[in-house]
Amino acid sequence: MTQAPMAARFDPERYRSAATHYDKGRPPYAPALIRRVVEATGLGSQHRVLDLGCGPGPLARAFAPFAHEVVAVDPSAAMLAEARALAAHTANIRFLAGSSYELGSSFGRFHLVVMGRSFHWMDRVDALRRLDPMIEAGGAVALFGDTAPAIPANAWRKVWNAIRDRYEPDTGPHDHDPNWIRNEAILLDSPFARLERFSVIERRAIDVETLIHRALSMGSTSPAHLGEKMPAMVAEIRAALASVREEVVETYALVAWRRDS
Repeated sequence: MTQAPMAARFDPERYRSAATHYDKGRPPYAPALIRRVVEATGLGSQHRVLDLGCGPGPLARAFAPFAHEVVAVDPSAAMLAEARALAAHTANIRFLAGSSYELGSSFGRFHLVVMGRSFHWMDRVDALRRLDPMIEAGGAVALFGDTAPAIPANAWRKVWNAIRDRYEPDTGPHDHDPNWIRNEAILLDSPFARLERFSVIERRAIDVETLIHRALSMGSTSPAHLGEKMPAMVAEIRAALASVREEVVETYALVAWRRDS
């Protein structure tokens, strides 16, 4: 299997300027989805969770009430600062600077490893190889993400995407790449080859300010990438999408266990 070269994909500062916008803009994971993953993986108050590529920590905060400890790891100092501030009143989360390339026995062992919108930035084969001895028997890896069903309630997304594309048409490592290998294939060739997918579809209230934060939370349209073009993009989103009031979001988790679990 081929992946994009590691040096081209690992940039610890890619989301530095997006940090303050991420939690305000990105769709939160449904609480019902978190509970479903807790139930499916048998996570309990005696267990440890690793949130790898934690960003501002939405998954760390979501799983903390169900675990003994959550260790949240991210290479970005700005993201970790935001995560610590948002979790200021949650005692059982420990934040560490680092990346998948530094995983090892010093982290200890975990029942569950969660990743939210971060796995595709890693050397995925190497990350799973490193995680294998760190995950307890019966433990699992869970990849979280979100998508927007193509239904009338989400029609405004075409305008939002078109505005972003005009200002910064940069794509991620897998967008429109015919050689990109889906996460499912990577997992099926890893020690964690028993897969189940869980999802929750919800109608949610939203406003144009959230959509502005969402655009600025993206690596390709972050403030640092846009530079002096940022005010114009923000003004265009605000003018074009001022009437948006709702969206339909599917948040999902792809959970992977060892075959003999």
